[in-house]
Amino acid sequence: MDIPAWVWMLVVVLVIGGFIALVVAASRETSSEEDDLLASRLIEFSERGEITSLEEIELSQPFRERVIVPLLLRVGDISARFTPQKLIEDTELKIELAGNPIRMGAPAFLASRFFAAIIIGGLLFVVFLFPSGNSPVELNPYIIVPLATLFGFFFPQLWLQSKIDARQKEILKAMPDALDLLTICVEAGLGFDAAMAKVSEKWENELSLAFARSIKEVQLGKLRREALKDMSDRIGLAEMTSFIAAVIQSEQLGVSMARVLRIQSEQMRMKRRQRAEAEAQKAPIKMLLPMAFLTFPAIFIVLLTPAMISLTNNFGDL
Repeated sequence: MDIPAWVWMLVVVLVIGGFIALVVAASRETSSEEDDLLASRLIEFSERGEITSLEEIELSQPFRERVIVPLLLRVGDISARFTPQKLIEDTELKIELAGNPIRMGAPAFLASRFFAAIIIGGLLFVVFLFPSGNSPVELNPYIIVPLATLFGFFFPQLWLQSKIDARQKEILKAMPDALDLLTICVEAGLGFDAAMAKVSEKWENELSLAFARSIKEVQLGKLRREALKDMSDRIGLAEMTSFIAAVIQSEQLGVSMARVLRIQSEQMRMKRRQRAEAEAQKAPIKMLLPMAFLTFPAIFIVLLTPAMISLTNNFGDL
């Protein structure tokens, strides 16, 4: 049985109305915090002699900073009260593993999943609600709209996982060279913290940023072994965990740091060579499908087409 159009319209109105009510409630709750933030920005810009009004400060910010991020933060703060703590902690860990590319916490990220589901599902719902009538393919809205909504809900999670994989791959690629530089600096007489500072100054990658953050934490009073362990947890690589464990054990047992770093550097280069060999062994398998679907058909066409033309001409004369 087909659902009447007025029922769909009622559902849309209820969803939009609930969304607006949630945003209004969030705006009222955080208005005082926003005023304090704007006041601090006004003082900062006034001291620099650049901008002197709240309106100009707001307009000077990108649209993402003016609208999207505050909205996600407000809705995230409200939804955090009803979100399981385990889910928030797991999301926070994934955001840290990705290097916090969104510059937001777990509640705001979870709110972005909710918004993505509403936007994608709502757009497709409107498309099906007002069809153009020119589509050659008949699509079932009762299947497409829920699937699109689910895709919008899980897309931020997939994007975050791709960021985690890319960051870990970049760190893993940079580790052998970084360990070589650490070894050289320590053998030259620098302390381990100073050697890490040299690495963070030498390159601009995710590993150097992780080193710089760890150094900053030590400068702020955190124990070095705790800062290193936290850095290992934020990276989430077995190679980094093994390296940090060796450094901490060397510090506790009084073993030569330069010797430990030299051994770790050699092991890291050996693992990189093994990974390269493993990837090289996978190359023939990866090339099989492109050859089967692209190269072989072209070869068959080149070889068989003249024979087919000749046979067609010969049998055509009979």
